[in-house]
Amino acid sequence: MTHDLDLIPDAKLWNEGRGVDLESWVCMSGSYDLAVGYTFIFWPEFVVIDDYVLRQGSTEANLRDWEKNGHDHRAIEAVINHIHIADIHNHADASEAQLRHLGRVLQSIYRLKLAADFPDRSFAVVFNDEDGLDPIDYELTFFQIESQGA
Repeated sequence: MTHDLDLIPDAKLWNEGRGVDLESWVCMSGSYDLAVGYTFIFWPEFVVIDDYVLRQGSTEANLRDWEKNGHDHRAIEAVINHIHIADIHNHADASEAQLRHLGRVLQSIYRLKLAADFPDRSFAVVFNDEDGLDPIDYELTFFQIESQGA
């Protein structure tokens, strides 16, 4: 099992090498710009276009392109809603442990947020939490399990 400080090696370097707890590290290293920016990833807004539930910022034009290609409802939601965990910081160096930790946390958050925003709908929130993947292959997505369009 990964220890919290193993996920943030920089936190171990503070305090003349004795390290600091993660809350102190965030306090000393973070910024309000980043904190606010993360809210859009960690507590996302969703839009409904027809019967599709999509991450905010998705466009009807993109949706219609996927429909023209003959994909089914679930596949369209899954591809439009997917996030590469490594893209959160534009392919910055991240360990597998960091990517998997973020993916698991985001999976939990998205399950809760979708259930809160759409209590009358059921969703699958999928994160491929596997050992040894290429960093770009750690993805999170969601789609409706049952919908009128499925």
